[in-house]
Amino acid sequence: MEKHDLLHEFPEHKERIHELKISDVHFRKLFDEYHEIEHQIHRINMGSEIANDKFIHELKAKLLFLKDEIYAHLSK
Repeated sequence: MEKHDLLHEFPEHKERIHELKISDVHFRKLFDEYHEIEHQIHRINMGSEIANDKFIHELKAKLLFLKDEIYAHLSK
């Protein structure tokens, strides 16, 4: 199963991610929420959790929204 955590998604921003996690409360909240949803999707894909297609689609849409928001912070 492919990883989609932020360090794999944005390896070129590793230092900036670490810096923002420490200094920006809003970024930290986005980071934590992204990872919580990413882990939940991973558990569903691995069969550890059960979910219907609609719920999985909603999780993936939320993950993409958060990823876009996080990228906007990284690009500032």
